[in-house]
Amino acid sequence: MAISESLLAEFDQEMASARRSLERIPEDKLGWKPHEKSMTLGRLAGHLAELPGFGATAITTEELDFAKRPAGSKPMVAESQQHVLEVFDKKVAEMRAAIAGASDAEWGKNWKLSAGDKVFFNGTKIMAVRRMMMNHIIHHRAQLGVYLRLNNVAVPSVYGPSADEGR
Repeated sequence: MAISESLLAEFDQEMASARRSLERIPEDKLGWKPHEKSMTLGRLAGHLAELPGFGATAITTEELDFAKRPAGSKPMVAESQQHVLEVFDKKVAEMRAAIAGASDAEWGKNWKLSAGDKVFFNGTKIMAVRRMMMNHIIHHRAQLGVYLRLNNVAVPSVYGPSADEGR
């Protein structure tokens, strides 16, 4: 089985779970955060929405250097539930196409993530996608689940029943 074929099933399941979480963000709490060092709920949702596009970048380029970003580029902050879902759906479609189009040889090529001289990741594209995109989404989806719980919003089932549904 080709790497892309094997990865697509997992990708589809994880993106469906992430979308269910994003569908529940309370629009009246986008500025809320659980701690002064935490992201706001709107920023966290925006970060989740953008991450699939980051994976597509890992597949279609040789590196990403944050020091070379266009001046004035800013991380996404959700303006509304509809806004975050539109961005997420677009990025998921881009990522799905990138996965489907990648050969096994492409997955084995090197990819680097840096900010100038500071290197965050330097390894194969498959590892970049798994670690820097897929696992990253899973991590922040769980974080969003905590934000939802703390705001009395039902947390969706992911890998099995949640305390709110699926029992």
